[in-house]
Amino acid sequence: MPHYHIDTDDDVFPVCDEEGQDLANLAAGRALAHRALSDMARHRLPDGEHRTFTASIRDERGTTLYVATLAFSGQCRVAPAAV
Repeated sequence: MPHYHIDTDDDVFPVCDEEGQDLANLAAGRALAHRALSDMARHRLPDGEHRTFTASIRDERGTTLYVATLAFSGQCRVAPAAV
């Protein structure tokens, strides 16, 4: 069974998956990477108007096989209310 490492970066704290895990195939790794992007967005988006999330998959040799990026950009179209 192939061994993959899924590294993530939430635009604040990059995490290098040193341990990795055995997965059936690259498609299974892609599904985990997509889930990681979703989780990062859910936890980090309340903290700013611009954020880029990245999840990448490396094989046991360290070769990057897949990179997924999710970019968020918010833009206020009206003047903020005076506080």
